[in-house]
Amino acid sequence: MPEISRFYGIVIYIYFREHDPPHFHAVYGEHEAVIDIRNLGVLAGHLPARSLGLVTEWAALRREEIQQAWDRARNHQMPGRIDPLP
Repeated sequence: MPEISRFYGIVIYIYFREHDPPHFHAVYGEHEAVIDIRNLGVLAGHLPARSLGLVTEWAALRREEIQQAWDRARNHQMPGRIDPLP
């Protein structure tokens, strides 16, 4: 599961050959959430409110890059790195 970004203790992953809908995994400590790239909704899991807010802010700024990373990973290519929140 390639790491595509890391910021404020949150790690963002995209798995290879994932199922629809397009999504990424956000991990903060013992918490994990699966986030829909299209609407930034939580598909599964849970993050603390502050962490979820940071993840949503990051994803809103970089949605196109995340979708491209998803497409690459879905084709079993390295998704690449995406800049973190400043």
